[in-house]
Amino acid sequence: MTETIAVVLGVALLAAAGVLLRHRYWPGSEQEPREDVAEYIAMMVGVLYALLLGLSLVSVWDARAGAEEHIQNEASAAHEIYQLADTLPPADSRRLRDSVTRYVRHTVRTELPAMAEGKPPEQEGWRLLHDVRTANQVPPDAEAVEQATVREVLTQLWSLGDARRGREADARESLSPILWFGLLGGGLLTVAFMFMFGIQRSATHVVMVMGLTGLITLTVLLVHQLNQPFTGPMAVDASAFDRYFPDA
Repeated sequence: MTETIAVVLGVALLAAAGVLLRHRYWPGSEQEPREDVAEYIAMMVGVLYALLLGLSLVSVWDARAGAEEHIQNEASAAHEIYQLADTLPPADSRRLRDSVTRYVRHTVRTELPAMAEGKPPEQEGWRLLHDVRTANQVPPDAEAVEQATVREVLTQLWSLGDARRGREADARESLSPILWFGLLGGGLLTVAFMFMFGIQRSATHVVMVMGLTGLITLTVLLVHQLNQPFTGPMAVDASAFDRYFPDA
């Protein structure tokens, strides 16, 4: 958060310095005629850039919400399998619960911290998930309730695997380079128009440019942070797993 505020203030102050230099070395004339066409173009640029910002924010916010949902579904399915083990014989129940615990601990202690550093999940998680599938077995002469439990665990395993695939996809997805080009180029162009159409009162011009530049910088930084759902101050963490498995 402190770094974000520092960047926003730094860019805003840089823009303010540019305005002061503009008024000092290229002062406008009060008799300078208004360019209605140029003002209309500047207005359209601002509107189109606002639409681009909105599109980018919605895109990255939906991606982050999807990552949070995948983590929640993954933790919920693991917890459901852990609870279903109660209806199995003691030896089978212990084997299934131990395999779930190993998977959860690996996810919480190894995978998510690695993803917070920008690294993709490793195949070890899939191997541990395969161990959970292998542990979901009962003797052929098991009671009907135990066989029903095995089928329900298979359903939850499908949900667990699907959520894990979604989490891995979330870690790979990113905002389109075309949108990034539009965000950066459009921001520079929007601020540049504020320099072209100067105001005679330099203090008012400085405040306007600083405010616009600061808001654009803050919004672009917000898009950047939301674009990486598992890293940064707004990252999706292991709180869903901690809620179901506090000792993991």
